Amino acid sequence: MSNSESPKAAGKPKNFLEQIIDRDLAEGKVPNGKIITRFPPEPNGFLHLGHATSICLNFGLAETYNGECNLRFDDTNPEKEEQVYVDAIQEDVKWLGFNWSGDVRYASSYFDTFYEWALHLIREGKAYVDFQDAETMRETKGNFTKPGVNSPWRDKSVDENLAEFENMRLGKYDEGKACLRAKIDMQSGNMNMRDPVLYRIRKVPHHQTGDKWCIYPSYDFAHGQEDAIEGVTHSICTLEFEDHKPLYEWFLDNLPVPARPRQYEFARTNLNYVVTSKRKLKRLVDEKVVDGWDDPRMPTVSGMRRRGYTPTSIRKFSEMVGVSRTDGIADFSMLEHAIRDDLNNNAARAMAVLDPLKVVITNMAEGEVQDMTAAAHPNKPELGERVLPFTRELYIDREDFNEDNTLSRKKFKRLVTGEYIRLRSTYVIKHEETIKDDNGEIVEIRCSYVPGTVGENPPEDVKPRGVIHWVSASHGTEAELRMYDRLFNHEAPDRGEEDFLTHINPNSLSVKTAWVEPSLANAAPEQGFQFEREGYFVADRFDHTPEKPVFNLTIGLKDTWAGKAGNQ
Repeated sequence: MSNSESPKAAGKPKNFLEQIIDRDLAEGKVPNGKIITRFPPEPNGFLHLGHATSICLNFGLAETYNGECNLRFDDTNPEKEEQVYVDAIQEDVKWLGFNWSGDVRYASSYFDTFYEWALHLIREGKAYVDFQDAETMRETKGNFTKPGVNSPWRDKSVDENLAEFENMRLGKYDEGKACLRAKIDMQSGNMNMRDPVLYRIRKVPHHQTGDKWCIYPSYDFAHGQEDAIEGVTHSICTLEFEDHKPLYEWFLDNLPVPARPRQYEFARTNLNYVVTSKRKLKRLVDEKVVDGWDDPRMPTVSGMRRRGYTPTSIRKFSEMVGVSRTDGIADFSMLEHAIRDDLNNNAARAMAVLDPLKVVITNMAEGEVQDMTAAAHPNKPELGERVLPFTRELYIDREDFNEDNTLSRKKFKRLVTGEYIRLRSTYVIKHEETIKDDNGEIVEIRCSYVPGTVGENPPEDVKPRGVIHWVSASHGTEAELRMYDRLFNHEAPDRGEEDFLTHINPNSLSVKTAWVEPSLANAAPEQGFQFEREGYFVADRFDHTPEKPVFNLTIGLKDTWAGKAGNQ
């Protein structure tokens, strides 16, 4: 496939970014004809779903055009950054199925260059050291209706500014006492052009450079220059950075950069029933509303992974959302549809009984075991078969038995007094007797199996009402099921006046004990299953063991939230 060919050429229309890239390639604006993009997270938290769509976009464009995508950490704020976030982000990108070009890159790797470029601006009379405090700087910067006021330090000489900047670098000033600002235009209608801060003092060790620096470049000063150093051809960011583009280009115009990247903006993906603000996600963690950044209710990549979402489903969701220049809100059900579709096609089937009722097969001997087999997936023979031990004592779900045999077959397709039902992948059984305790509660039912009905139609006079799932009481395994639901019960939890925590869904997690097929004890961590009639579950990647199986509910078989939005 040539660089100018996109997989969408044969069918789906190209998004506006692909159209731009096609035009740039056709007009020879791309050095060597090679597209280079980048994903530049700040390592101050775990990646969330919004980051995932950006990953899919940037790495996806590189894949489409046989180009490269860099993974670069914009680590210019050591106060909020940690190595644990660096490691988690790399793992998330790999898990989503993407590979970055070359080594992992860091803004901090370019700190020496940024420092030299700051000196260049000072020598050119385009930067100065300002000693105004933060509050005064905010006031003198003005607003959208009021122009800014020049700093009294704005017109100091080049030599004075070089000396003061050196004093900043040597740690002679406390934090907040001085900063380096670009000298652009305090009257500009674009607030970002009103002498933005280039360097500020932070006497904090850096997770990559240690104590080498006590001054750090601002994001705006570093970002475009990182792109230039790396030869990025298309710097893609969200619309919130559109007003920063003139500043991005001012730096490129006024610094000796080795390349000229271009910035393009696309609309951020907002999702209902979710918050993606790092500050708010951190609050959920700090206030122990959730059990960490990878809690399966969190919209983080690590949380969705632990919940049982797959890379395929997240990439599919990103494709469904698309790329546009207009902000919008995607329905959470789109993401749920993507994971249901993926798991329906690929997850192995299994049986789990969440509310067990004991069934005794009266025409089986004590200790007798008949091994039944069932397909791991009805449409994927390549997944093989699983063994289901059929024993004298079984469990069925309590709601699958009703004493009222006058219920119509259309209304109740399960077991009733005196009638027949088929147990999945094994015999047809007939109800014989119901055992109750002193309180009148059913504690056991007794049934007999109909010989010759495994995989065969029963005799004409035997008419089972339907098929139900079951698990051997003696060979099945007890498992913990963590029943997860949406974390918020409001479609816009953080877009009102009230605290977003007031919209926490009190039923977002419940824990149940269930009986599951014996083979599930040996399920691999992160292996997903469809538990018949219960939903899609995944073996927890950290807590699941053969001795104590733990499964997380990924998603129910059907959307139980449909129509709820209108009732909020």
